[in-house]
Amino acid sequence: AMLNCRVLISRFSSPLGCLHLPAARASTASAAQSEGAPPKRSRPAKFDADGQSFVTDEKWNLSPAVIKLMERRLLQEQQNPLTLLKQRIVNYFHKTYRKPGGRSPLFAVCESEPRVVSTFANFDSLLTPADHVSRRSSDTYYVNDQHCLRAHTSAHQHHLMARGLDNFLVVGDVYRRDEIDATHYPCFHQMEAVRLYTPDELYQTRAGEDLAVFQAVPDPERSKEKQERHTVDAVKALEIRLKSTLEDLSDTLFGTECEKRWVDAYFPFTHPSYELEVKYEGKWLEVLGCGIMEQKLLESAGVTDKVGWAFGIGLERIAMVLYGVPDIRLFWSRDSGFLSQFEGAKPEDDVKYRAISAHPQVLFDVSFWLPDGVGFDDMRADVCDVIRGTGGELIEQVKLTDEFVNAKKGRKSQTYRVVYRSNEKALAKEEVNVVHKAIERELVEKFGVSMR
Repeated sequence: AMLNCRVLISRFSSPLGCLHLPAARASTASAAQSEGAPPKRSRPAKFDADGQSFVTDEKWNLSPAVIKLMERRLLQEQQNPLTLLKQRIVNYFHKTYRKPGGRSPLFAVCESEPRVVSTFANFDSLLTPADHVSRRSSDTYYVNDQHCLRAHTSAHQHHLMARGLDNFLVVGDVYRRDEIDATHYPCFHQMEAVRLYTPDELYQTRAGEDLAVFQAVPDPERSKEKQERHTVDAVKALEIRLKSTLEDLSDTLFGTECEKRWVDAYFPFTHPSYELEVKYEGKWLEVLGCGIMEQKLLESAGVTDKVGWAFGIGLERIAMVLYGVPDIRLFWSRDSGFLSQFEGAKPEDDVKYRAISAHPQVLFDVSFWLPDGVGFDDMRADVCDVIRGTGGELIEQVKLTDEFVNAKKGRKSQTYRVVYRSNEKALAKEEVNVVHKAIERELVEKFGVSMR
C-alpha cells in the first residue's frame, strides 16, 4: 500500500459488511523436494480460508504461525484498541458524509472481504511493476502461483469498483513477511477509503454549466501536477476535497490544535500523491498516504466516466501513538491486564495504556551454515517464521546480526539474535534454553541447516 511498514507510518489500504466467513484451514500433505534445490517448507494439498478453497503449489510459503494468526479476528474483539480506532474512523465518515436526504451513510464499509486474493488483485490491478520487490516470496505470503494473502486492503479496490461501488471503506488484517520487533509483525491492520465523482458531483454544477474532468485530447505525457487525461480543474477540485476530508479526519483523531503539513509522495496507483504529517506531542508523524486515483485503475474496473481519490492508514501505527502502546505485539495479547484497560471505552475516549510488565529480556543467538545452493535472502523470512512459530508469545525480537561466506569451505553462515521476554513473569535462562533448542531442531529439520 501507500506507506512502508515502519514505526509511526501508515499503510495505504480500502467497505461492504459481508458475512463472517470460516477461518483458515490447511489439509495435510507434503511438498516434494528435489535434490539440490533450496529447501521447501512442507505444504498442504489444499488451503481453505474465508469460504474459499485453493490448491497449493510450489509457491506455497505460509507458516503455521501465520495460519494461526488468521484464525484470530482482532477487529471483532470489542476490548481491543484497534477496534476502538477502527470505529472512531468509521464514525467520522458516517457522521460527516451522508447520502442525499441524510438518511444513510455515503460510505459503505467492507470489513469481511476474503483475505486470500489473486495476484492480479494484489499487484497488477494496482499497477505494481512486474519486477517490484513486493512480489517476491520473501515479502509476500503465497498460497500458489496465482493467489496470496492480501498485503494491503487496496487489493479489493478493483473488484469493489467493478461491482458498482463509488464510495467505500475497506478495513481488515493484511499480511507481509516482515521482521519481528516492537514495530513490525507479519499481520497488521489497515483502513482505506475510495471516493468517486461524476463531473456534476465533483463540481456541484448548476443547470447550464458544463465542466469537464477529462481533456478532449490527452497530454502526450503526465506532469508533476496531473495525469495525462485529467483537466487542471478536475485535479484541483479533487485535491481540495481529498485534503479537506483528511484534515478533518486528522482533527478527529489528534485534535484541532495539532499542526499539519502535506508532503509530496509517490505511489504506483495514485498521481499526484501526498502524505499527511501531524505534529503530535512534539513530534512530526506520518499519518497516511493518499492521492488522485490512476485513471487506468478505474478504467480497468469498468469505470469510464468518473474520477476519484483514495487514502490508506495503518491502524496499529496510529493506535500506538493515540493509546501509548509501546509494542505492536501487545495488540495480540489476551492478558486481562492489557485488555481491561480498554474495557467499556467508547471510540472517542482518550485512553492511555499503562505498562503491565517490566520483566527482563533474555538474549540467545542462533548461528548456522546454510545448505548448499541456498542464498542469504532465501532464509531470512523463513527463519523468522520458524522462530515465531516455535517460540510463540515469548519472542520479542528476531534480528539478523551477522552473515558471511567462509571462503575456505565455500559455505554461507548466518547469525540471528533472538530476544525472549514474557509479559507475565521473569524468564529463567534454563526454560528459555528449552525453547531455543526446539527452534534449532526445527530449523535443522525444515531447512537442512547445520548449527555452528
